[in-house]
Amino acid sequence: MKSILIKELNSFFSSPIGYLVIGVYLVINGLFLWVFKGEFNILHAGFADLNSYFFLAPWIFIFLIPAITMRSFSEEINTGTIEIIKTKPITNWEIILGKYLGALILVILAIIPTLIYAYSVYQLGNPVGNIEFGTTFGSFVGLLFLASAYTAIGVFSSTISKNQIVSFIIAVIISFFLFYGFEAISTLNLVGNFDFALKSLGMSEHFNSISKGVIDTRDLIYFISVTSIFLIFTHFRIQHEK
Repeated sequence: MKSILIKELNSFFSSPIGYLVIGVYLVINGLFLWVFKGEFNILHAGFADLNSYFFLAPWIFIFLIPAITMRSFSEEINTGTIEIIKTKPITNWEIILGKYLGALILVILAIIPTLIYAYSVYQLGNPVGNIEFGTTFGSFVGLLFLASAYTAIGVFSSTISKNQIVSFIIAVIISFFLFYGFEAISTLNLVGNFDFALKSLGMSEHFNSISKGVIDTRDLIYFISVTSIFLIFTHFRIQHEK
């Protein structure tokens, strides 16, 4: 697994991909939070919090993470190198986890610089330090779990097609549906008393719950389950790939 992980990280940072992903994430967030006038601008919000950032980040990741993962297995399947990798003395799980962790580490590296946003809001508060640490910490934890689930979805999607663009689109659709789809359907009142249960199937509900600063084991189990399920799906696809 270590060799695959190192290979993935090298592929990201030996080309512009890694730097581009981190740069795009930081630039988009920076522009909306600090430059563009509007409801997301922290300086004009009148509140010392990062709610705007934690609202934007999941939506940006819906497109950014599939862009990272779309080549994970699509490229290997398209070129036929997947068969060579499978003949090496490593298990399919080691291959999958190596690629998954490589992509996830890149996402985490993109999130780390945004910790300066928390420090900035801390300094901008009136008085200085007037920031809700519990919700801020919980939101960062929730963002990591959300990114973990998105990455698993993206890696799985990359096994479905040899075409990287198709893999990207599939990952975006699945991520969008799991994040917002159930919540949107629940607002239509199609299942009556089960609307809340339907809404709780979506990642948005659990992300918002963790963002309140109370880390409930049910939310953690949910994200771990979603991540695990898509990694298992990936293993099934790789095992039967010919």
